[in-house]
Amino acid sequence: MDQTPTISRFDDFYKNQTPPWVIGEPQPAIVALVDAGAIGGKVLDVGCGTGEHTILLARAGYDVFGVDGAPTAVEQARRNAVDHGVDARFEVADALHLGESPGYDTVIDSALFHIFDDADRATYVRSLHTATRPGAVVYVLALSDAGRGFGPEVSETTIRDAFGAGWEIEELTSTTYRGVVTEIHAEELGLAVGTRVDEPAFLARVRRT
Repeated sequence: MDQTPTISRFDDFYKNQTPPWVIGEPQPAIVALVDAGAIGGKVLDVGCGTGEHTILLARAGYDVFGVDGAPTAVEQARRNAVDHGVDARFEVADALHLGESPGYDTVIDSALFHIFDDADRATYVRSLHTATRPGAVVYVLALSDAGRGFGPEVSETTIRDAFGAGWEIEELTSTTYRGVVTEIHAEELGLAVGTRVDEPAFLARVRRT
């Protein structure tokens, strides 16, 4: 599937409003991984958005690279890094075509996996496989289908089915994903615009075999 319309739609989000997934800080579930020492080696923050996780990891001394398909998001991420006084690297890149060089030991996916349909999800997982070294770990933080429709949601089965041959799901747990209520969801959720919500999510640790 041509990803141009999807990328354009997300870029418009960043141009015209603050998206509901931009909370001005890293996701608590990702912070917990860093605190637990679960991140190692060369790190890719795929779908980095405005760069909070890349900045978190760069500040902690990790060799980390943030990529996003939306040019406006990458511009904002670079400004955020400067504002935080952190030397963090960002580039525009297509998550479905991350390249053929297996250069990464850890991948952070915070709310990217769940936006894809079945076909693009399969392409994305193949892209991750080519971009990672054998033994690399991919962390997937995705909104759960137990949620209230705050954003695209996936089931546990969807995650397990996506990571088949060439992968081993070592852990798949329930957690939360933090967002900010915008006008899009305020009425249906019955919450005021700007309210922070912690929605049901999955966190998967998947190892490349």
